[in-house]
Amino acid sequence: MTVQVWIAILVGLAASIDDLARRHIANWIPAAALAGGFGWQIGQNGLWPGAGYALGGAAVGFAVFLIFYLMGGMGGGDVKLMAGFGALLGVSGVLWAALLTAGIGGHLALAVLAGRAAKRVVGRLGTNGGAARGDASAPVTPEEAQTKESIPYAPAITLGVWLSLVPKG
Repeated sequence: MTVQVWIAILVGLAASIDDLARRHIANWIPAAALAGGFGWQIGQNGLWPGAGYALGGAAVGFAVFLIFYLMGGMGGGDVKLMAGFGALLGVSGVLWAALLTAGIGGHLALAVLAGRAAKRVVGRLGTNGGAARGDASAPVTPEEAQTKESIPYAPAITLGVWLSLVPKG
């Protein structure tokens, strides 16, 4: 395995674990991807071409998910993570990873929605027709309600990036 693959594995694991645990991606994780991406690209292509490839990939990775962030469908950490991975993958690599991520993310969203629907049905089948669920599990603040309803996207980004690094042919 190359250093590029190891960077993708380590950053992807850190981002996924953080997003699943806290529904938040710490800033050091995309920063590590960005630094690793610049280091990888410069090491492979020389100072100026490598920096250009990394910068171009980071810009495209950022732009690809920016619209979803602006529409409220994705968090800023996800956008920064894709920018960091963009530096690692370059422009063509991050576009392929974004396409794979979109497919994986769509399947993930469907699975989460199906799981939530099944949970509601099972809750209604419980005692008192579901009326005994109580308010202890209800979110207290709007932020907690939004977090409860959010779907962690770092695992989808990570899988998309990893799959983009699988040799073709």
